[in-house]
Amino acid sequence: MRHTPGSSLDFVLLWIFNTYTDVKMSVELDVFVGNTTIMDKEVYQLWLNGYTVNDAVKVRIDGGIMEECELLFQIPPDRQAMLIERYYAFDDAFAREVLGKKLSKGTKKDLDDVSAKTNITLKSCRRQFDNFKRVFKEVEELKGPLVENIRQRFLLPDQLARDYAAVVFFANNRFETGKKKLQYLTFQDFALCAGQLINNWTVGAVDNMMEDMDVDLDKEFLQDLKELKILITDKDLLDQHKSLVCTALRGKTNVFTEMEASFKNLSRGLVNIAAKLINAKDVRDFFIDLVEKFIEPCRSDKWTSIDVNLYLTHYTNSAHILDTFKHHGVWTRYMGVIKTCILRMYHE
Repeated sequence: MRHTPGSSLDFVLLWIFNTYTDVKMSVELDVFVGNTTIMDKEVYQLWLNGYTVNDAVKVRIDGGIMEECELLFQIPPDRQAMLIERYYAFDDAFAREVLGKKLSKGTKKDLDDVSAKTNITLKSCRRQFDNFKRVFKEVEELKGPLVENIRQRFLLPDQLARDYAAVVFFANNRFETGKKKLQYLTFQDFALCAGQLINNWTVGAVDNMMEDMDVDLDKEFLQDLKELKILITDKDLLDQHKSLVCTALRGKTNVFTEMEASFKNLSRGLVNIAAKLINAKDVRDFFIDLVEKFIEPCRSDKWTSIDVNLYLTHYTNSAHILDTFKHHGVWTRYMGVIKTCILRMYHE
Protein backbone atom coordinates (compact mmCIF):
# COMPACT_ATOMS: atom_id res chain seq x y z
CA MET A 1 0.00 0.00 0.00
CA ARG A 2 1.62 3.30 -1.07
CA HIS A 3 1.82 6.07 1.54
CA THR A 4 -0.66 8.88 1.30
CA PRO A 5 -0.16 12.29 2.94
CA GLY A 6 -1.87 12.78 6.27
CA SER A 7 -1.47 9.17 7.44
CA SER A 8 0.08 8.05 10.69
CA LEU A 9 3.34 7.47 8.80
CA ASP A 10 3.94 11.21 8.34
CA PHE A 11 6.01 11.37 11.52
CA VAL A 12 8.27 8.61 10.25
CA LEU A 13 8.61 10.27 6.88
CA LEU A 14 9.37 13.60 8.53
CA TRP A 15 12.19 11.99 10.52
CA ILE A 16 13.57 10.37 7.39
CA PHE A 17 13.36 13.65 5.51
CA ASN A 18 15.16 15.57 8.26
CA THR A 19 17.86 12.90 8.51
CA TYR A 20 18.67 12.82 4.82
CA THR A 21 17.89 16.39 3.84
CA ASP A 22 21.55 17.30 3.56
CA VAL A 23 22.17 14.72 0.85
CA LYS A 24 18.86 15.58 -0.87
CA MET A 25 17.79 11.96 -0.83
CA SER A 26 14.27 11.17 -2.06
CA VAL A 27 12.49 8.47 -0.05
CA GLU A 28 9.58 6.31 -1.14
CA LEU A 29 7.99 3.79 1.22
CA ASP A 30 5.66 0.88 0.47
CA VAL A 31 3.69 -0.02 3.59
CA PHE A 32 1.77 -3.21 4.34
CA VAL A 33 -0.83 -3.06 7.13
CA GLY A 34 -2.45 -6.18 8.59
CA ASN A 35 -3.12 -8.27 11.68
CA THR A 36 -0.35 -10.05 13.55
CA THR A 37 0.48 -13.28 11.74
CA ILE A 38 0.56 -16.35 13.97
CA MET A 39 3.25 -18.81 12.93
CA ASP A 40 3.48 -22.40 14.17
CA LYS A 41 7.20 -23.08 14.51
CA GLU A 42 6.81 -26.85 14.25
CA VAL A 43 4.77 -26.63 11.05
CA TYR A 44 7.28 -24.19 9.61
CA GLN A 45 10.14 -26.58 10.40
CA LEU A 46 8.30 -29.47 8.74
CA TRP A 47 7.98 -27.34 5.62
CA LEU A 48 11.68 -26.52 5.75
CA ASN A 49 12.45 -30.22 6.10
CA GLY A 50 10.59 -30.92 2.85
CA TYR A 51 7.48 -32.64 4.20
CA THR A 52 4.39 -32.69 2.01
CA VAL A 53 1.11 -31.38 3.46
CA ASN A 54 -0.23 -34.90 4.02
CA ASP A 55 3.00 -36.10 5.66
CA ALA A 56 3.16 -33.01 7.86
CA VAL A 57 -0.44 -33.52 9.02
CA LYS A 58 0.32 -37.15 9.88
CA VAL A 59 3.37 -36.14 11.91
CA ARG A 60 1.32 -33.57 13.85
CA ILE A 61 -1.52 -35.98 14.56
CA ASP A 62 0.87 -38.73 15.65
CA GLY A 63 2.48 -36.20 17.94
CA GLY A 64 -0.79 -35.67 19.84
CA ILE A 65 -1.76 -32.22 18.59
CA MET A 66 -5.45 -33.19 18.37
CA GLU A 67 -5.54 -34.16 22.04
CA GLU A 68 -3.96 -30.85 22.98
CA CYS A 69 -6.18 -28.55 20.92
CA GLU A 70 -9.35 -30.62 20.25
CA LEU A 71 -9.89 -28.56 17.10
CA LEU A 72 -8.45 -28.92 13.65
CA PHE A 73 -8.13 -25.15 13.45
CA GLN A 74 -6.81 -23.50 16.57
CA ILE A 75 -9.41 -20.76 16.93
CA PRO A 76 -9.45 -18.95 20.31
CA PRO A 77 -12.55 -19.79 22.44
CA ASP A 78 -14.01 -16.29 22.17
CA ARG A 79 -13.77 -16.45 18.38
CA GLN A 80 -15.33 -19.90 18.35
CA ALA A 81 -18.26 -18.57 20.39
CA MET A 82 -18.62 -15.59 18.04
CA LEU A 83 -18.62 -17.75 14.91
CA ILE A 84 -21.25 -20.12 16.30
CA GLU A 85 -23.48 -17.36 17.68
CA ARG A 86 -23.46 -15.36 14.45
CA TYR A 87 -24.12 -18.41 12.30
CA TYR A 88 -27.14 -19.41 14.39
CA ALA A 89 -28.38 -15.86 14.95
CA PHE A 90 -31.64 -15.08 13.16
CA ASP A 91 -33.75 -12.07 12.30
CA ASP A 92 -36.86 -11.59 14.42
CA ALA A 93 -38.74 -10.53 11.28
CA PHE A 94 -37.90 -13.83 9.60
CA ALA A 95 -38.79 -15.89 12.68
CA ARG A 96 -42.12 -14.07 12.94
CA GLU A 97 -43.04 -15.15 9.40
CA VAL A 98 -42.38 -18.88 9.94
CA LEU A 99 -43.37 -19.12 13.61
CA GLY A 100 -45.88 -21.89 14.21
CA LYS A 101 -45.50 -23.33 10.71
CA LYS A 102 -44.32 -26.83 10.01
CA LEU A 103 -40.58 -26.83 9.32
CA SER A 104 -41.00 -28.78 6.09
CA LYS A 105 -40.02 -28.56 2.43
CA GLY A 106 -43.35 -26.88 1.71
CA THR A 107 -42.54 -24.01 4.05
CA LYS A 108 -39.02 -23.76 2.63
CA LYS A 109 -40.48 -23.32 -0.86
CA ASP A 110 -42.27 -20.19 0.38
CA LEU A 111 -39.06 -18.50 1.48
CA ASP A 112 -39.03 -16.41 -1.70
CA ASP A 113 -42.13 -14.63 -0.41
CA VAL A 114 -40.69 -14.32 3.08
CA SER A 115 -37.52 -12.81 1.65
CA ALA A 116 -39.47 -10.25 -0.34
CA LYS A 117 -41.69 -9.34 2.61
CA THR A 118 -38.91 -9.00 5.18
CA ASN A 119 -36.22 -7.60 2.85
CA ILE A 120 -33.87 -10.35 4.03
CA THR A 121 -31.83 -12.05 1.30
CA LEU A 122 -33.07 -15.45 0.17
CA LYS A 123 -29.75 -17.07 1.02
CA SER A 124 -29.97 -15.75 4.59
CA CYS A 125 -33.59 -16.93 4.86
CA ARG A 126 -32.54 -20.41 3.81
CA ARG A 127 -29.71 -20.48 6.34
CA GLN A 128 -32.04 -19.40 9.13
CA PHE A 129 -34.73 -21.89 8.12
CA ASP A 130 -32.22 -24.75 7.93
CA ASN A 131 -30.94 -23.82 11.39
CA PHE A 132 -34.50 -23.89 12.77
CA LYS A 133 -35.06 -27.30 11.23
CA ARG A 134 -31.70 -28.66 12.43
CA VAL A 135 -32.31 -27.59 16.03
CA PHE A 136 -35.89 -28.88 15.98
CA LYS A 137 -34.87 -32.34 14.77
CA GLU A 138 -32.02 -32.54 17.26
CA VAL A 139 -33.99 -31.73 20.42
CA GLU A 140 -37.60 -32.74 19.82
CA GLU A 141 -37.13 -36.23 21.28
CA LEU A 142 -34.57 -35.41 23.98
CA LYS A 143 -35.23 -35.68 27.69
CA GLY A 144 -34.40 -32.70 29.82
CA PRO A 145 -35.06 -28.93 29.75
CA LEU A 146 -35.54 -27.68 26.20
CA VAL A 147 -33.49 -24.49 26.59
CA GLU A 148 -30.62 -26.33 28.24
CA ASN A 149 -30.62 -29.05 25.59
CA ILE A 150 -30.37 -26.45 22.84
CA ARG A 151 -27.69 -24.50 24.68
CA GLN A 152 -25.51 -27.56 25.26
CA ARG A 153 -26.02 -29.24 21.89
CA PHE A 154 -25.37 -26.13 19.82
CA LEU A 155 -23.16 -24.12 22.22
CA LEU A 156 -25.47 -21.12 22.03
CA PRO A 157 -25.70 -18.24 24.52
CA ASP A 158 -28.66 -18.38 26.88
CA GLN A 159 -30.94 -15.81 25.22
CA LEU A 160 -30.42 -17.25 21.75
CA ALA A 161 -31.12 -20.75 23.11
CA ARG A 162 -34.38 -19.42 24.61
CA ASP A 163 -35.40 -17.90 21.30
CA TYR A 164 -34.74 -21.22 19.54
CA ALA A 165 -36.77 -22.99 22.23
CA ALA A 166 -39.70 -20.73 21.33
CA VAL A 167 -39.35 -21.64 17.65
CA VAL A 168 -39.22 -25.38 18.47
CA PHE A 169 -42.18 -25.13 20.88
CA PHE A 170 -44.35 -23.26 18.38
CA ALA A 171 -43.44 -25.62 15.54
CA ASN A 172 -44.31 -28.64 17.68
CA ASN A 173 -47.68 -27.32 18.88
CA ARG A 174 -48.54 -25.49 15.64
CA PHE A 175 -49.90 -22.37 17.34
CA GLU A 176 -51.76 -20.07 14.98
CA THR A 177 -49.77 -16.85 14.53
CA GLY A 178 -50.69 -15.74 11.01
CA LYS A 179 -54.23 -14.42 11.47
CA LYS A 180 -54.76 -10.72 10.78
CA LYS A 181 -55.65 -9.97 14.39
CA LEU A 182 -52.27 -11.30 15.51
CA GLN A 183 -50.13 -9.38 13.02
CA TYR A 184 -49.34 -6.64 15.53
CA LEU A 185 -47.52 -9.13 17.76
CA THR A 186 -43.75 -9.46 17.36
CA PHE A 187 -41.59 -12.55 17.56
CA GLN A 188 -40.37 -11.48 20.99
CA ASP A 189 -44.00 -11.17 22.19
CA PHE A 190 -44.58 -14.79 21.21
CA ALA A 191 -41.17 -15.88 22.52
CA LEU A 192 -41.95 -14.56 25.99
CA CYS A 193 -45.29 -16.37 25.98
CA ALA A 194 -43.57 -19.54 24.78
CA GLY A 195 -41.20 -19.32 27.73
CA GLN A 196 -44.15 -19.04 30.10
CA LEU A 197 -45.92 -22.03 28.57
CA ILE A 198 -42.74 -24.13 28.60
CA ASN A 199 -41.94 -23.30 32.21
CA ASN A 200 -45.45 -23.77 33.57
CA TRP A 201 -47.72 -25.85 31.33
CA THR A 202 -45.50 -28.62 29.98
CA VAL A 203 -44.82 -32.01 31.53
CA GLY A 204 -41.32 -30.80 32.34
CA ALA A 205 -42.73 -28.07 34.55
CA VAL A 206 -43.58 -30.75 37.13
CA ASP A 207 -41.35 -33.73 36.18
CA ASN A 208 -37.94 -33.08 34.64
CA MET A 209 -37.34 -36.74 33.79
CA MET A 210 -40.22 -37.15 31.37
CA GLU A 211 -39.56 -37.53 27.64
CA ASP A 212 -40.45 -34.55 25.41
CA MET A 213 -40.94 -32.74 28.68
CA ASP A 214 -40.60 -29.16 27.45
CA VAL A 215 -42.12 -29.67 23.99
CA ASP A 216 -45.54 -31.14 24.76
CA LEU A 217 -48.18 -29.57 27.00
CA ASP A 218 -49.10 -31.48 30.15
CA LYS A 219 -52.24 -33.42 29.20
CA GLU A 220 -53.19 -34.04 32.84
CA PHE A 221 -53.05 -30.33 33.55
CA LEU A 222 -55.12 -29.54 30.47
CA GLN A 223 -57.70 -32.05 31.64
CA ASP A 224 -57.79 -30.47 35.10
CA LEU A 225 -58.48 -27.06 33.56
CA LYS A 226 -62.00 -28.23 32.74
CA GLU A 227 -62.73 -28.07 36.47
CA LEU A 228 -62.41 -24.29 36.37
CA LYS A 229 -65.74 -24.04 34.56
CA ILE A 230 -67.43 -23.99 37.93
CA LEU A 231 -66.40 -20.33 38.15
CA ILE A 232 -68.84 -19.47 35.37
CA THR A 233 -71.44 -22.25 35.49
CA ASP A 234 -72.24 -21.77 39.19
CA LYS A 235 -74.20 -18.50 39.22
CA ASP A 236 -73.66 -17.87 42.93
CA LEU A 237 -69.92 -18.41 42.55
CA LEU A 238 -69.83 -16.11 39.51
CA ASP A 239 -71.68 -13.36 41.37
CA GLN A 240 -69.50 -13.77 44.44
CA HIS A 241 -66.34 -13.61 42.36
CA LYS A 242 -67.56 -10.45 40.64
CA SER A 243 -68.39 -8.83 43.96
CA LEU A 244 -64.97 -9.53 45.42
CA VAL A 245 -63.14 -8.24 42.35
CA CYS A 246 -65.24 -5.08 42.03
CA THR A 247 -64.85 -4.28 45.71
CA ALA A 248 -61.09 -4.51 45.33
CA LEU A 249 -61.08 -2.36 42.17
CA ARG A 250 -63.49 0.41 43.22
CA GLY A 251 -61.75 3.79 43.35
CA LYS A 252 -58.50 2.49 41.85
CA THR A 253 -59.13 2.95 38.13
CA ASN A 254 -60.84 5.32 35.72
CA VAL A 255 -62.52 2.44 33.89
CA PHE A 256 -64.17 0.83 36.91
CA THR A 257 -67.66 1.11 35.35
CA GLU A 258 -66.47 -0.72 32.26
CA MET A 259 -64.71 -3.37 34.34
CA GLU A 260 -67.83 -4.01 36.38
CA ALA A 261 -70.05 -4.19 33.29
CA SER A 262 -67.78 -6.57 31.38
CA PHE A 263 -66.72 -8.84 34.27
CA LYS A 264 -68.92 -11.80 33.43
CA ASN A 265 -68.09 -11.78 29.73
CA LEU A 266 -64.38 -11.50 30.40
CA SER A 267 -64.50 -14.25 33.01
CA ARG A 268 -66.42 -16.55 30.70
CA GLY A 269 -63.85 -15.87 27.99
CA LEU A 270 -60.84 -16.74 30.13
CA VAL A 271 -62.40 -19.80 31.73
CA ASN A 272 -63.69 -21.17 28.43
CA ILE A 273 -60.22 -20.84 26.93
CA ALA A 274 -58.93 -22.96 29.80
CA ALA A 275 -61.64 -25.59 29.49
CA LYS A 276 -61.08 -26.09 25.75
CA LEU A 277 -57.29 -26.47 25.80
CA ILE A 278 -57.62 -30.25 26.03
CA ASN A 279 -58.47 -30.11 22.30
CA ALA A 280 -55.58 -29.77 19.86
CA LYS A 281 -57.43 -27.23 17.67
CA ASP A 282 -58.11 -24.98 20.64
CA VAL A 283 -54.46 -25.16 21.64
CA ARG A 284 -53.57 -23.90 18.17
CA ASP A 285 -56.08 -21.04 18.58
CA PHE A 286 -54.81 -20.07 22.05
CA PHE A 287 -53.40 -16.68 21.07
CA ILE A 288 -56.24 -15.66 18.79
CA ASP A 289 -58.65 -16.56 21.61
CA LEU A 290 -56.78 -14.35 24.08
CA VAL A 291 -57.02 -11.46 21.65
CA GLU A 292 -60.69 -11.94 20.80
CA LYS A 293 -62.02 -12.89 24.25
CA PHE A 294 -60.04 -10.49 26.42
CA ILE A 295 -57.63 -8.07 24.77
CA GLU A 296 -59.98 -6.60 22.16
CA PRO A 297 -62.87 -5.98 24.61
CA CYS A 298 -60.48 -4.23 27.01
CA ARG A 299 -59.01 -2.12 24.23
CA SER A 300 -62.47 -1.05 23.08
CA ASP A 301 -63.17 0.19 26.62
CA LYS A 302 -59.86 2.12 26.68
CA TRP A 303 -58.14 0.10 29.40
CA THR A 304 -54.48 0.88 29.94
CA SER A 305 -51.85 -1.79 30.62
CA ILE A 306 -51.96 -0.71 34.26
CA ASP A 307 -55.72 -1.30 34.30
CA VAL A 308 -55.26 -4.77 32.78
CA ASN A 309 -52.61 -5.67 35.32
CA LEU A 310 -54.76 -4.43 38.20
CA TYR A 311 -57.82 -6.31 36.98
CA LEU A 312 -56.05 -9.62 36.38
CA THR A 313 -54.29 -9.42 39.75
CA HIS A 314 -57.55 -9.05 41.68
CA TYR A 315 -59.39 -11.44 39.37
CA THR A 316 -56.81 -14.14 40.12
CA ASN A 317 -56.45 -13.49 43.84
CA SER A 318 -60.18 -13.18 44.56
CA ALA A 319 -60.88 -16.70 43.30
CA HIS A 320 -58.86 -18.11 46.18
CA ILE A 321 -61.25 -16.47 48.66
CA LEU A 322 -64.38 -18.09 47.20
CA ASP A 323 -65.93 -20.49 49.71
CA THR A 324 -66.73 -23.42 47.44
CA PHE A 325 -63.84 -23.10 44.97
CA LYS A 326 -61.33 -25.92 45.50
CA HIS A 327 -59.05 -25.88 42.45
CA HIS A 328 -56.47 -23.41 43.72
CA GLY A 329 -53.35 -25.10 42.35
CA VAL A 330 -54.72 -25.42 38.82
CA TRP A 331 -56.08 -21.87 38.93
CA THR A 332 -52.71 -20.42 40.00
CA ARG A 333 -50.85 -22.41 37.35
CA TYR A 334 -53.27 -21.29 34.66
CA MET A 335 -53.70 -17.63 35.54
CA GLY A 336 -50.00 -17.01 36.14
CA VAL A 337 -49.31 -17.74 32.48
CA ILE A 338 -52.46 -16.02 31.23
CA LYS A 339 -51.69 -12.80 33.08
CA THR A 340 -48.08 -12.63 31.84
CA CYS A 341 -49.06 -13.40 28.24
CA ILE A 342 -51.91 -10.89 28.14
CA LEU A 343 -49.77 -8.13 29.59
CA ARG A 344 -47.11 -8.78 26.95
CA MET A 345 -49.67 -8.96 24.16
CA TYR A 346 -51.58 -5.87 25.27
CA HIS A 347 -50.07 -3.17 23.04
CA GLU A 348 -51.72 0.18 23.78
